[in-house]
Amino acid sequence: MESHQGYLWALIFNIFALLHLVRAQSTEGFISLDCGLPAKESPYTDQKTGLVFSSDAEFISSGQSGKVRKNYTGDYKPHNVLRYFPDGVRNCYDIRVKQGTNYLIRAEFVYGNYDGLNVMPRFYLYIGPNIFAVVGEYDRYPGEELIHMTKSNSLQICLVKNGATIPFISSLELRPLASDSYSTQSDSLKLISRGSMVDEGHTIRYPDDVYDRKWSYTDPDTRVQKLETTLTVNSSNPYKIPQPVIKLGFTFINESEPVRLLHFNEDFGDNYYFYLHFAEIKTLEASDTREFTIIWNANTPNPVYSPKMFHLETILINASTKQCYQGECELQLVRTPESTLPPLINAYEAFRAVVVAIKSIQTAYQLKVISWQGDPCVPQEFKWDYVDCSYTDKSTPPRIISLDLSKRGLKGSIAPALQNLTQLQKLDLSSNSLSGEVPEFLANMKSLSTINLSGNNLKGLIPQALLDKEKNGLTLNVQGNRKLCFTDKCKNKTTVIVIVSIAAGILVVAMILLYFAIKRKRMSKAINKSAILPKQRRFTHSEVEVMTYKFRKNIGEGGFGTVYHGFLTDMEQVAVKVLSQSSIQGYKQFKAEVELLLRVHHTNLISLVGYCDEDDHLALIYEYAANGDLKQYLSGESTSGSLNWASRLKIMTETAQGLEYLHIGSEPRMIHRDVKTTNILLDENFQAKLADFGLSRSFPNGVETHVSTNVAGTPGYLDPEYYRTNWLTEKSDVYSLGIVLLEIITNCPVIQQTREKPHIAEWVGLMLTKGDIASIMDPNLKGDYDSRSVWRAVELAMSCVNPSSAARPNMSQVISALKECIMYENSNKGGRSDLDSNSSPELSFTCAPEVTPDAR
Repeated sequence: MESHQGYLWALIFNIFALLHLVRAQSTEGFISLDCGLPAKESPYTDQKTGLVFSSDAEFISSGQSGKVRKNYTGDYKPHNVLRYFPDGVRNCYDIRVKQGTNYLIRAEFVYGNYDGLNVMPRFYLYIGPNIFAVVGEYDRYPGEELIHMTKSNSLQICLVKNGATIPFISSLELRPLASDSYSTQSDSLKLISRGSMVDEGHTIRYPDDVYDRKWSYTDPDTRVQKLETTLTVNSSNPYKIPQPVIKLGFTFINESEPVRLLHFNEDFGDNYYFYLHFAEIKTLEASDTREFTIIWNANTPNPVYSPKMFHLETILINASTKQCYQGECELQLVRTPESTLPPLINAYEAFRAVVVAIKSIQTAYQLKVISWQGDPCVPQEFKWDYVDCSYTDKSTPPRIISLDLSKRGLKGSIAPALQNLTQLQKLDLSSNSLSGEVPEFLANMKSLSTINLSGNNLKGLIPQALLDKEKNGLTLNVQGNRKLCFTDKCKNKTTVIVIVSIAAGILVVAMILLYFAIKRKRMSKAINKSAILPKQRRFTHSEVEVMTYKFRKNIGEGGFGTVYHGFLTDMEQVAVKVLSQSSIQGYKQFKAEVELLLRVHHTNLISLVGYCDEDDHLALIYEYAANGDLKQYLSGESTSGSLNWASRLKIMTETAQGLEYLHIGSEPRMIHRDVKTTNILLDENFQAKLADFGLSRSFPNGVETHVSTNVAGTPGYLDPEYYRTNWLTEKSDVYSLGIVLLEIITNCPVIQQTREKPHIAEWVGLMLTKGDIASIMDPNLKGDYDSRSVWRAVELAMSCVNPSSAARPNMSQVISALKECIMYENSNKGGRSDLDSNSSPELSFTCAPEVTPDAR
């Protein structure tokens, strides 16, 4: 009888499946972008899926097209080209979506050694303001997937630099989902794994899957036995698992032990969502029983479950790692004693909830803090103010462990979003205007060891659970809240008032003493500043507006914002760099640049005239460089024409002298970390002025040879040894200066994909092995240079860019060699000396422009 019923079900559901397949062909709302694809090649139909892919050009205004190298290309066309972003910290796609819709968002990153550097970049992927993934951190399939509920009709997907490597993307796909599927209390779900028993090496996706999910073979922790049916399974629930997936399943060989389906080793506090898809695909005999319980880490099991015959059911398990023992978490299927068959599962999906608690807190209290942009903890060098994070190892994402919002003018109740900071150890909300009661959830935050709520307007009874936790070691400070009670009858109210009164008296005395101490300190500081730094001034924002004529003339982009032309007096011009509100790293760079420029003084370093630090308005006021930067003269942007060889050598020598002062003449010694042609400014006399010290770092005194720090700098100019080891030395500046020297010799881009060797150092090295130096020289020089001078400059540049820092010269040696080049050039003044080379007609070379997408 059971057997006949199975075939009857199959006949009925085959009809449903046919209708389902017809509906599956609809791709309404699908967005499929082949990133970096030229507009003229768009759109096209992918042979594997039948989906139509388009160029990403109309969704983003930045970035350049790159091509995956031939030995990395495959038969999936969207992975053969990519878009990379050498400029800017944050580059965003702006995509029109349907508000209030759940979208499956999939971004894929196939590096394919497109730049010839053979180093997989590391960078961040953001959905709006929230970090979604660290790309390139792990050695696994280069794709990230998220289920995200849109809050508006516009969605920004951003690639953000992490250090010096260049972000890139191969494809970007959005698929709308049914409104009654994948619903969570969190904003987003990040895919961990999606498992089934499809053939190993094979992937099921659209058109079999109407949502274009990717289903591949799973390798469970437990030994399994594959089951398969040829009959159709009713899969009409909201999750619409495709037939090729749900017709397969796996049972477990060892019938006497619990099934270890999924295993995690994660931090406490993460919330997980497991979507378990079941269907009985074996026609059971009358005596057969298959039933089991689903258990999360040996905790209370769900009710006994039996899969339905040829009918899909999806069970959602919402689990927290708070329930795990020492971070070891398991999802198990446990057979009941009455069951004659082992557990069966057809497919599963595992997600981690992406909770953006800190953003919720910022919104709740309307906090406006300049540094609160991007991710609060990464990169470590630019973490948010008032926040401390845990940094254990690179495989564990940093978590917020301390939040100090004292004296921030907070109003309203204590925000419930605080409880989502599951690793928080210290919370300081003192000296605000918070009202309402002390919430009990503070006692449930297991990591919390210090709470300071003093100096607010809180009232009511302090939760007993919080007082009990105080007995067990919690440090709780609630002084200054007169309406707070320790018991339900407020028996201790008088005591509290006395304590508060005494504390208030002590506080008044302390404040008086503190006032005079601060006043005395400020007077002392003012005297010291006026004596040491008579030329530096602190300007108000209104003064900055006046000097720039309300920011009328934009003359460039600086390290953390826009640079405007201005006048300090009728005769004295200045350059004013204003912090951009969207800058992720700007405030830290601002502070670093002010602190450094107030200390250093050298004719070949840009001078700081003054600065503005007023509320949210930050600006640096520099001496004005009338002739722009070195890059403008090499690229042809300047209307003053090209620089001759002697002028280029002079500029390089003066730049090296500025760096030598930083390395050995300043106190403390400094490393610039961002030497490049755009940071070498030229005054009215074409004297070089090194600028942009936002990334500079102090160098250790004594016998230490390096400082260990997060990698920062500009791709192409970045010392590869520093990138590999995180060890920063003055030789890192030498490497960058060597790249600049190669630029003034060749007038070619530092990285150019169309060359045989994309990076300028490798390309020049290759050309030199062919014995032809004339072919690398800037044609704008028209051969007007001394051969000995050029050979010596090339030799110096190649020694500066040696992969080993130990083999590079120091900056004093660089200056000596550059002066030698100038001497050779001056000795041949008035006559042209042809280069000694073995050049051949077919080896001549000129720099072709970088390949970019066609104008649209």
